[in-house]
Amino acid sequence: MRFKTFLAIAMTVIFAGAAFAQTTPSEQDLVDQYLSKATKAQTRKLGWLSVSFSFNRINRNNPYNDFANQMSTQFSDANWSWIGDGKIFALEFGSVFKERFAWSLGGEYWMKLGESLSGTYTYDPPLGASTQITDPSSEVQVYGFHTGFQVYLVNPPKKSDHLKGIAVRAGTTLGYYMASWDLWDQYENLNLSTSLPEGENISYKGSAPGFQFNIGVDYPLNLWDMALGVDVGYQYLNFTNISWYNSQDEEVVVSITGDPESRVDLDMSGVRARIEFKRFFSW
Repeated sequence: MRFKTFLAIAMTVIFAGAAFAQTTPSEQDLVDQYLSKATKAQTRKLGWLSVSFSFNRINRNNPYNDFANQMSTQFSDANWSWIGDGKIFALEFGSVFKERFAWSLGGEYWMKLGESLSGTYTYDPPLGASTQITDPSSEVQVYGFHTGFQVYLVNPPKKSDHLKGIAVRAGTTLGYYMASWDLWDQYENLNLSTSLPEGENISYKGSAPGFQFNIGVDYPLNLWDMALGVDVGYQYLNFTNISWYNSQDEEVVVSITGDPESRVDLDMSGVRARIEFKRFFSW
């Protein structure tokens, strides 16, 4: 009986030892587990920094161009030019996630639009008296911030070797923009509360959201992880609230013919092309 008991205990110990040996990791297993955890803890992320130049062919049929046509009839021997082409500089930071998808954040600055005329002209507004104006100007400044989402359709960049071939991508951008419009001091503005001309002007300001859809390619330059990006798309950006407020807190706006129905918006929508230099990096 004692022998049977001893044998049972011995068999139990042997099976328990075998099970323990199977579940207890070896030295190599411990090393592999440590390296795996260290690798996960040091997982690299992929991003880029870029500088770009964009050319926006603004739709020719826009309220500013109608305004320019009307002002040309109110000036002697002066022809106010249309707004047609926007030139834009931008800086951007982006991050790639889930292999094919990327998010970006940036800011952009538009070179001044409009013009300054040289010389002295007779200005004959519809409601006020004629006056002599020297070097009148109509200049628009735009700047803004944007965030975007992209999907790489072909050859997405990798965390390990960045961009190794021509990548094709498509994306959309949402931005918020500010505009400032400076006109000659004697411009006969429209006070929406009294419908009478208001003294000298200051900058007419406004803000608006902007949307953009684009498709483009990234081409590796094989130098310092640099790439050349080329995009084409369409941007919708329309400032419908350009105005300023006088001392009576009355809204003063720009109009084409001196009535509220002819209020001028700054519509900057149009086809947009971009060339971009970007540098990929991991961290």
